[in-house]
Amino acid sequence: MELTCLSKGDGFHYPPCHMLNLCGFRILIDCPLDLSAIKIFSPVPSGVGSEASEYLSDESLDAQNPIQKKQKLERQLTCADLVCEEPWYKTVKALHLWEASFIDIVLISNPMGLLGLPFLTQNPGFFAKIYMTEVTAKIGQLMMEDIVSMHKEFRCFHGPDNSSFPGWIKNLDSEQVPALLKKVVFGESGDDLGSWMRLYSLDDIESCMKKVQGVKFAEEVCYNGTLIIKALSSGLDIGACNWLINGPNGSLSYVSDSIFVSHHARSFDFHGLKETDVLIYSDFSSLQSAEVTEDGCISPDSDNNYISTISDNKDSLLNTEDSLEEMEKLAFVCSCAAESADAGGSTLITITRIGIVLQLLELLSNSLESSSLKVPIFVISSVAEELLAYTNTIPEWLCEQRQEKLISGEPSFGHLKFIKNKKIHLFPAIHSPNLIYANRTSWQEPCIVFASHWSLRLGPSVQLLQRWRGDPKSLLVLEDGISSGLGLLPFRPIAMKILQCSFLSGIRLQKLPTLVSVLQPKIFLVPDAVNQRISLAAIKTISILNYFENKTLHVPRIVDNPSVEITTDLASKLSWRKLRQRESFGIARLKGGLLMEDGKHRLVSGLEQEESSGKARPLRHWGSVAPELLLDALLKMGIKGSIEQSTGDNGSEDKSIIHIENPNSGLIEFSEMGTAIITGDENVVSQVFQAIDGVLDGI
Repeated sequence: MELTCLSKGDGFHYPPCHMLNLCGFRILIDCPLDLSAIKIFSPVPSGVGSEASEYLSDESLDAQNPIQKKQKLERQLTCADLVCEEPWYKTVKALHLWEASFIDIVLISNPMGLLGLPFLTQNPGFFAKIYMTEVTAKIGQLMMEDIVSMHKEFRCFHGPDNSSFPGWIKNLDSEQVPALLKKVVFGESGDDLGSWMRLYSLDDIESCMKKVQGVKFAEEVCYNGTLIIKALSSGLDIGACNWLINGPNGSLSYVSDSIFVSHHARSFDFHGLKETDVLIYSDFSSLQSAEVTEDGCISPDSDNNYISTISDNKDSLLNTEDSLEEMEKLAFVCSCAAESADAGGSTLITITRIGIVLQLLELLSNSLESSSLKVPIFVISSVAEELLAYTNTIPEWLCEQRQEKLISGEPSFGHLKFIKNKKIHLFPAIHSPNLIYANRTSWQEPCIVFASHWSLRLGPSVQLLQRWRGDPKSLLVLEDGISSGLGLLPFRPIAMKILQCSFLSGIRLQKLPTLVSVLQPKIFLVPDAVNQRISLAAIKTISILNYFENKTLHVPRIVDNPSVEITTDLASKLSWRKLRQRESFGIARLKGGLLMEDGKHRLVSGLEQEESSGKARPLRHWGSVAPELLLDALLKMGIKGSIEQSTGDNGSEDKSIIHIENPNSGLIEFSEMGTAIITGDENVVSQVFQAIDGVLDGI
């Protein structure tokens, strides 16, 4: 088995991407799109926002060494440096170096891991089988269609451009260009140029999704009769999953960004990942928010209590502290929005994580309903209506609390009621006729608006941010990890209040040792960046291997002797013989074939046809016959003879001959080429064969 980390990603919006070689099949796990890279483009016409202040970076100059300070001060980034052309989109940087025709399987763990897939499927050499959960397929398709819809605004402004190479890249390859822009475009090592692609079309999305096979949680699918693939809930979002793969050479589990207890999606199903031969851990999300000790490592929650029983470990993983903390964050966002509305300001929420949006809509609506504030809530997206309606039709993909609400006759999410009561308004675009032009009473300020895109380059968030950026009473809600400095550069100076929220998007590092001790894999593959940040020394019985970005890790084979399935009926018909040289082993002769079905070796035999024909099969022997042993066997059968040794030209022994003297004459000649029996008596031949059968192993 071989594992190559193509990209470690950058949090929820840009998940990791891996290439796996298993049982001779090449498996691509996730195909994301680095949408944060489009922040190098200007979302507004050239000249607008030119009063923007200079921007150094999100990093403080005080934290940089003198050389870095000098480099930054030599050329500061301004709004005029942004690329004012139709954006191209950045895919996984190493993926374009792989031959698409060599990929056999694609596994998509969540909707964000789907956004770059149309770039791959439009390759004429791509014929891989694509698996993802049904919900990931639906939500991911809607997200891609929304991106295409928002991108049309760029094409309308800049005009069509069908060039095969972006001309703006040439303008950025100079010493005068700020280092931050060059890093985004060319990468740290300067080899990201081939990752930039022109955005796909709606037809490309449709063609891509036709190749997808949607699966349910815990549903087994078989690829080529060899691999059994199963999706298990990761708890990250609705439909997000981890993967379990069983094959003839053992079992493998792949753990992506996961959340143990969720208030909207099915929780992390780690029970189905227990005791696999190999566990690949690919959750990089917690590295940014991890609390590091003085020695640079993160210790388990409690060193004194770490060595405990399996049941204790399970309980510690399923505590609700993290989920309660998430609910407190959501409640805080709601209170900040209410304060802005009370002061006469509007709130722009650019968070697009579907689970967070659904919970915020529910909490905000309930909060406003119980208060005296009459503030409308708008959701502006080309797919808002279809997406929100869909989330109330998939209870089996939601957490238990949401399922119970549906059983009791309530909608799974509360937004459905508020949409019907006209307290939540859905519009496909900011310029929708029903929103402003035909019916001006639909739009009211102050208001609360959910609008994409979180990059602040696409969609209605751009126009609304331009509208409210000078209002100190208004509020902008961003998700943490998004560069507010570079992201807000085209809109500066900005007087709005800015709230950056950090939501849980993976396993906390403190829980990782406990999780691994519960899952008990034979080999644990962990990113080197993670292993450097946390001590895994307490896990004594597990082989731990580090893997690195853009490097291939060769994993030792776990199963040296794969098992073979044989039916009881077939086994009962076999004639077993014990081996003389290895008495603990039995052997039987079978005419048939070795097949691979459902990930297991199976014997298929033609034994019944042979038995019905009545023909006895000749014995087959192996090994060399020792003349002395054969002569002793013949003497016991009443056949007398003598041994003659002949020599070659160089004086070495060439062959041995047994001369049979009684009851009939004959000879048995032994050489490196084989054994020859020469006699005119068939009975002697039969007796010699019987003696050989007693000396050699055979079936």
